[in-house]
Amino acid sequence: MAVEIKLPVLGEGVDAGTVAGVLVTAGDSVEADAPLIELETDKAVIEVPATEAGVVASLPVKAGDTVAVGQVIATIEPGAAVEEPAAEQQQQRGDPPPSAPAPPVVTAPPPAPPPAAQPPPAPAPAAPAPADEFNLPEWPIPATPNTRRFARELGVDVTAVQGTGNGGRILSGDVVRTARSMLEAAGSGGSAAAPPPLPDFSRWGRIDREPMSGIRRTTATHLSISWTAIPHVTQHDEADVTELERLRKRFGPRVQEAGGKLTMTAIAVRVAASALRVFPRFASSVDMAGREVILKRYTNVGVAVDTDRGLLVPVIRDADRKNVTELSVEIGHLAARARDGKLTLEEMQGGCFTITNLGGLGGTAFTPIVNYPEVAILGMSRSRITPVHRDGGFVPRLMLPLSLSYDHRVIDGADAVRFLRWIVEALQTPFLLSLEG
Repeated sequence: MAVEIKLPVLGEGVDAGTVAGVLVTAGDSVEADAPLIELETDKAVIEVPATEAGVVASLPVKAGDTVAVGQVIATIEPGAAVEEPAAEQQQQRGDPPPSAPAPPVVTAPPPAPPPAAQPPPAPAPAAPAPADEFNLPEWPIPATPNTRRFARELGVDVTAVQGTGNGGRILSGDVVRTARSMLEAAGSGGSAAAPPPLPDFSRWGRIDREPMSGIRRTTATHLSISWTAIPHVTQHDEADVTELERLRKRFGPRVQEAGGKLTMTAIAVRVAASALRVFPRFASSVDMAGREVILKRYTNVGVAVDTDRGLLVPVIRDADRKNVTELSVEIGHLAARARDGKLTLEEMQGGCFTITNLGGLGGTAFTPIVNYPEVAILGMSRSRITPVHRDGGFVPRLMLPLSLSYDHRVIDGADAVRFLRWIVEALQTPFLLSLEG
């Protein structure tokens, strides 16, 4: 009997994704855990594997389709001989052609073990039936704990959010849309104002339209919230990293033997993690609804990674407890996963502070946007040889431009200067940094 492969749970608040690619065809033999499709969610591209070995009987999805958790993405005939031609296998089984299966299951939920009965699915196509993965208790407001916490971080009253999930369940995207409406209403004196319509650009020449990927759409929404919700100020400074660069080249081979690459980013993460212990307010978040500043007693540092799918920010957990070698290895591993589309949602959550390094591309300074709900971000530009006046004369020194953007609601300008000067002095005193701890 053919086994239906359904889209598994993708993460809290993530109920659907777009098929980025189909990796098999009907008649292919697959092993258990072999990838069937690539699925793009709002944050990452993941591979969905087969749960059993056998021959692919049908694939009711194609690239570009939107599929939901619990929806059938393939059927597999288990135990079929992998060496038989696909046509012979299909003839022996008497299977219908790939186009025969019914459309993805969106009208009736599968049997679910939770004690509370699942509400009937909405008739709209965007309300697919979930599997029994949530098994949530009955709450007055249908939202997961993570979604509720996310709403609190954004200052959104979850009872005011209109859920678009199955049975009216509130998703993280619903919270974001509500937050955007609140910000637009606040900026327009109480009435939500949409941006003015775009002109017809084709009047002046040929145009092409390129759909935004899920990651790009989420990035655009998140940055809009960050820029609107946070009153930004940016402080610029320079660090003399001449001695640090010599240290980096000297100890680079040792870090390479450990499986990493000793970069200025890894060193900056270590320095910033130490600075956050001295200046804990830079690792906080602002709760305007509760009129509180949330001080985090952990030090998780995000590192921005440029990928062909958009900007992703994996998070280094407990960065203050790791030495430069450990950070170098972990940053390299997470950056590779980001570029390969393998990052999980959990690997991009929980940050306190973000570092973004554009030095490999160039530039002398920029204004990084704070990664909401954080309150500060450190930008690094390309270091350059600059004449510096010392002991009555000018000497060539390698200077690293730094740009610190911060939330002026919780961080004053004088505190930002002290924080950035602390980082500058740490970078200029390399003997205070140790590769061993």
